[in-house]
Amino acid sequence: MLANWLIPDWPVAGRVRAVFTTRHGGVSPAPWDSLNLGDHVGDDFARVAANRKALQVAIGQRPVFLKQIHGADVLNIDSSTADGQAFDACITSQREVACTIMVADCLPVLFATADGRSVGAAHAGWRGLAGGAGLSNALPADLASADGVLEAVYASIKALAQSLRAPVAIDSVANEEPELMAWLGPCIGPAAFEVGAEVKNAFESVQPQSAKCFALTTSGKYLADLPALARLRLAALGVNKIYGNDGSADWCTVSNPSRFFSHRRDAGVNSGSNGFGTTGRMAACVWID
Repeated sequence: MLANWLIPDWPVAGRVRAVFTTRHGGVSPAPWDSLNLGDHVGDDFARVAANRKALQVAIGQRPVFLKQIHGADVLNIDSSTADGQAFDACITSQREVACTIMVADCLPVLFATADGRSVGAAHAGWRGLAGGAGLSNALPADLASADGVLEAVYASIKALAQSLRAPVAIDSVANEEPELMAWLGPCIGPAAFEVGAEVKNAFESVQPQSAKCFALTTSGKYLADLPALARLRLAALGVNKIYGNDGSADWCTVSNPSRFFSHRRDAGVNSGSNGFGTTGRMAACVWID
């Protein structure tokens, strides 16, 4: 793997491997320079395919690329799983494939059980992270408590881990829930992620303590701390071993243009016909070696 890619620093079992790519190491020209892994951002498909192949060769597994739609559905992947399915998270207990999430400002969250037999990855933009209120783009009372993408992965990977255990007596320690840990990758930082009151309300409707993750600006909007919001949601699930992004500047995709792609930073600079910034996509991958 390239020296300037990020290797997560977390105490996972030796069989678990993970990586976060940067914008370096590919064949795409500007504005996708150079390791663009997204096939939906205007880059030439042949170049994207070459970049994806380079990633596969580097990690020695096939990365399974999803069609991410800011939802909360989870796909259990194996060697037969095709790319391009509409999910925002995936899990696996199988070798030969890597759970893969593409980002260019949203927060990637990687999961692993302590025994290293199950892993997962989640695409946690604010909508998927907030859950029902965010996914609905409104605040109806009947959706305010709906789970988000982290809760969905938590439930799915726990169920998968339990299914791998041999049947034992109900009071056996083997029937205890497997311990999970999480790693947060680079994303738009708390000094750059300006949002409206509706985003703040979406989080507070589920977790009132989320208010501390928002800072009011002089324009009447808010700066949101996405990694802190994710840590709150994970802690509420009982996931206390959380590593990686702490909200500091080095983790901010917007603030580090030579290293990271950023959808928000490049909006208006390389504007596409859809009105969004044209830039590449990075990948967070986790797999069982």
